[in-house]
Amino acid sequence: MARNRPNDRRPEEVSALAEQFDVVVLGGGPGGYAAALYGASMGMRIAIVEEQRMGGTCLHRGCIPAKELLQTAEVLRTVAGAKEFGVDAGQPTLDLSTSQTRKQQVVDRLTRGLEGLLKGRKVTTVPGTGSVVDASARHIRVSDGSELKGDALILATGSHPRSLPGLDFDGQRILSSDHVLTLTEVPGRVMIIGAGAIGCEFASLLSDLGSEVTLVEMLPRILPGVDVEAAEVVARSFRKRGVKLHTSARVTNIEGARELTVRFDTSGGSQLAVVDKVVVSVGRRPRSEGINLEESGVEIDERGFVSVDRQMRTTVPGVYAVGDVVDSPQLAHVGFAEAIVAIKTIAGEAATPVDYEKVPWGIYSHPEVAFAGLTEEQARERGHDVVTSVHRFGGNSRALIIGEPDGLVKIIAERDGPLLGVHIAGPWATELLAEGYLAVNWEATGADIGALIHPHPTLSELFGESALALTGRSLHG
Repeated sequence: MARNRPNDRRPEEVSALAEQFDVVVLGGGPGGYAAALYGASMGMRIAIVEEQRMGGTCLHRGCIPAKELLQTAEVLRTVAGAKEFGVDAGQPTLDLSTSQTRKQQVVDRLTRGLEGLLKGRKVTTVPGTGSVVDASARHIRVSDGSELKGDALILATGSHPRSLPGLDFDGQRILSSDHVLTLTEVPGRVMIIGAGAIGCEFASLLSDLGSEVTLVEMLPRILPGVDVEAAEVVARSFRKRGVKLHTSARVTNIEGARELTVRFDTSGGSQLAVVDKVVVSVGRRPRSEGINLEESGVEIDERGFVSVDRQMRTTVPGVYAVGDVVDSPQLAHVGFAEAIVAIKTIAGEAATPVDYEKVPWGIYSHPEVAFAGLTEEQARERGHDVVTSVHRFGGNSRALIIGEPDGLVKIIAERDGPLLGVHIAGPWATELLAEGYLAVNWEATGADIGALIHPHPTLSELFGESALALTGRSLHG
């Protein structure tokens, strides 16, 4: 692509020479590249600006590298327990640098595939950092001097790891999620601050790899937002594996250089922990700074999120925002869905807004957790006449065969009505959720699902058993 470079031209001359597109996308993460791919498949002329390689946090510093390392942990766990199956594999050893190499190979292969998809659909990719010159004109300036204009502009600038006051990331003592995913040696002792999805994944990973893990959460339990019974499956597994859990706790002080002494307050008083590294895992903040949004009239809330309506429209006509930069679940697949809504709206098509209460969630700790819809507590708070059905993997033949009997399937439903929530904790929960997600979103009843056949022996039949039990009749449970 021939790009216009401003040199010493006046701003109005630069604007006149800006290349025109149907849609300009600022950011090449899941929300941004999904918008580009979906729009291009509809015949739109798309430009996407990305300062690094395509794929964003998910592909390079989040979902994919984290799950690859968690897979390493699973392999290590499996080999260590092989003797139980009559296979003597000896004492397994871990070379984390080899796992890091494999992780990068997976990331690179997926990145090349994504870049090939964009090229194949004739999306113009512009390397560099973009900023908004004039939001109302959908005018973007790129750090390499390029000037782009679109009939529509989609902001998909993503997010950064959130730090805590006084705990700035240094990559050596105080680590963000980015730093954890590049470790080449397993730390002996680690404190993880924050027991949400990412914190629990890291606790599970590092514990399995051999670290002594202390997990601190300021709220009363780990995995806030997850159904209580499902969260307790993970907590019980962590305690069994030696992870030290401290809930209703807050870190107050960290001292030391190589060896860190961490003081934290709990309901039982002040405590100390001596660790080698501290991982701060308290969420992610939107990346809305430095791109001239507020000066362009795009409304940003007090936390830095770009304000949008249900069609992903910002306060400036023709400007949209998707992904982590908006206040919605920070999940790659939610970014995909929001991108489709934005592109359809730009095209003048009817676009069903994302129902954030019913999106699928996956947490890749061991054991895994996956859910869609309301928790039992949420359903009761909203006045539903709630019935629940809980079946445990301890009675499931396939779970016993693979040696993973811990966990449950829990269904929350309206009495004599549709399913309100499905929660799974246990083996391959993230792969088992799809049926529950569809059932919740299609407002299926227990009778609807109970009439369907689930193959035996499988993990998935536990969902069928749980649904059948809602009818007042059941087989094994």
